[in-house]
Amino acid sequence: MQKMMNTLLALYEQGGDLVYSGESVTQLMHAWQCGRLAEKSGASPALQLASWLHDVGHLWVNLEGTPTLVGHDDAHESMGAQVLLPVFGPAVSEPVRLHVQAKRFLVSTRETYARKLSPDSVRSLHLQGGLMGLQERSAFEAEPYFVDAVKLRVWDDLGKNSGWFEEQRQVALDHLMQLMRTVARDHVMQN
Repeated sequence: MQKMMNTLLALYEQGGDLVYSGESVTQLMHAWQCGRLAEKSGASPALQLASWLHDVGHLWVNLEGTPTLVGHDDAHESMGAQVLLPVFGPAVSEPVRLHVQAKRFLVSTRETYARKLSPDSVRSLHLQGGLMGLQERSAFEAEPYFVDAVKLRVWDDLGKNSGWFEEQRQVALDHLMQLMRTVARDHVMQN
């Protein structure tokens, strides 16, 4: 468990400065902002951690450049969920797994939502399946972590502010490690 947490932290230490074309923040800034938005909204520690780590699949697959520019969907949500499930449980992994579907759901159900997406999110939307049909929306709404996934998705879209990163890099990473330890401990105690 500690080994995986160290690996996750190392991904942000090594790849946290990665910026995708059309985004105004680094991976670490984005993760921190999403986690802070979840915290400020009163989210559970597990949902805060899911918000921090929702894009860890991008770093895990270690692609260079911006995958969407070459028409590639790196399926980061599936990869991230697979990595997170054994250590933190479904309260973390499921919102991560579902956050791409949440984007598709919100674009399909809220007329103005698509206009708020960053250029890279627009490109990835098309690669990830575009609008959801009625049956797909119903199936998504039936997912046990539907509400958490939608919340995470909203924070994901809001967490791209280039002027908002209050902590030094190491302080942010220390906070992430502390949160990972808390959630992992809670997960072990529940099982």
